[in-house]
Amino acid sequence: MISEEVQPFIGKTAAPIIREVEKGAVRRYADAVGNNNPVYSDEEYAVKSKYGGIIAPPGFFGWPMKPVASSTGLADIVGDLQEALSKAGFPRILDGGISYEFFLPVRAGDTLVASPKVSKVVEKEGKSSAMMICDFETTYINQNGDMVARSNQTFIAR
Repeated sequence: MISEEVQPFIGKTAAPIIREVEKGAVRRYADAVGNNNPVYSDEEYAVKSKYGGIIAPPGFFGWPMKPVASSTGLADIVGDLQEALSKAGFPRILDGGISYEFFLPVRAGDTLVASPKVSKVVEKEGKSSAMMICDFETTYINQNGDMVARSNQTFIAR
């Protein structure tokens, strides 16, 4: 059973984050992760590809255009949820991983709106003790109103 300290976080949404996908940042990200596919860096090659221009590697969604208001940012929701979990007897947090669903390519020049929320919290019984599984879902919508991706990040509290 989810404690009364944690229950209010289920469905809580952080303020949308506006992200800009800049061509140079796409290239630098691809270099950093060791992906030398020319569709991420070579304009001439990318224009002739099926994408018609430079696209971002999977998992790169640009950079925030301006700071998020501190009272509604995802970091604050995570921090507040962590505090509530600690009060409920789950003081330790473990990163449970992240998964992505991709719907459309993210293109250099796109402006994305990232909308994160606490999608679910479930209490489970582990071998040694109870734990809370907390899922955060973020949708990424481009300037045309198209969903380009969705991520699901999991935290495990013990």
